[in-house]
Amino acid sequence: MSERNSALAAHHRALGSELEDWNGMGAPLTYNSDPCDEHDTVRTAAGLFDVSGLKKIHVRGSDSLAVVDHLITRNMAVIPIGRSTYGAVLNEDGGICDDAIIFYVSDNHYLVVHGSGDCRERLEQSAAGKDVAIEFDDDLHNISLQGPVATDFLDHHTPIDLPALKYFHQQSTTLFDLPVIISRTGFSGERGFELLATAEHVVPLWEAIVEKGAVRGIKPCSFAGLDKARVEAALLFFPYDMTAVNTPWEVTFGWAVSRKKGDFRGKEAVFAREGQDKVNLVGIVADHGDAVDAGAALLVDGRKVGIVNSPAWSHRMNKSLALAHVEPGSAADGTVYEVSGETVSCSATATPIPFYDPEKIRTHG
Repeated sequence: MSERNSALAAHHRALGSELEDWNGMGAPLTYNSDPCDEHDTVRTAAGLFDVSGLKKIHVRGSDSLAVVDHLITRNMAVIPIGRSTYGAVLNEDGGICDDAIIFYVSDNHYLVVHGSGDCRERLEQSAAGKDVAIEFDDDLHNISLQGPVATDFLDHHTPIDLPALKYFHQQSTTLFDLPVIISRTGFSGERGFELLATAEHVVPLWEAIVEKGAVRGIKPCSFAGLDKARVEAALLFFPYDMTAVNTPWEVTFGWAVSRKKGDFRGKEAVFAREGQDKVNLVGIVADHGDAVDAGAALLVDGRKVGIVNSPAWSHRMNKSLALAHVEPGSAADGTVYEVSGETVSCSATATPIPFYDPEKIRTHG
């Protein structure tokens, strides 16, 4: 049983979810709907997801900037109120022990939203002896509307100029007359929004989006549908595509490590390990008509050189895709691997990522 409960649990059960545990909360890994149809919804209309399993922590007080800046690899000093940034939380060895988005909400108030790693423990260590209050907020829910119709649809139901809201900006406002923070962020490779609202307000908010959005093709989607979209977009999921033994350099996350800020968690170790990659993140396209096995070995000339982390069948691209870790010497685009899994054996080729929208026009435009 999960310790944490989404206020939307009954809605997920009605859609066929068994509410499997993710990050301590019952989450809709699947619905009765076909994940391929959900994938179509995200790419052609907009999919509605409950990502409340992400953990939300308020950091308030005069030292709040110093604390969140020490926690994460990004330079928080350059983030103004109304903006957020995404980065890695490192351990003392320079490995990635979680990832997080940190929202600058108001003066001396940040909201840290993180996944299933050690972010909270590291945050409390960084806060020791500082003038901050750390408050875990499980009443605050997070739903996400992702897809090309999301902007125009939501814009009709909020007083703010939603098309003008830039990537990684957020605003406190109302949506369907319900109080909400609207953030232009997501995990789909499409333009979309994450909506932060309390348990009391998230249920009518979800219901209004489903009811009013049906005519636009908007539908609730499960994690299975989201997984297809995020693998296409090569968006990393902790702890599958990055783990505590991986440095940001090894998993194409080096862009998020600031070279200009002062001390931060794992700083000395992460820079010492730059250029010392044990693995590289690669995208592969497998010669197979479905997803290959997670955990399958990748071999070159019969020698294991890597492992499949996040496989997905993309019916839209008609390709079997996966994100994988391989030895740096076997990571070049065009490298051919033998995939050896429990149920699937085939060949695969290293391919540039992201597989979908490599210029990121869909999210950033």
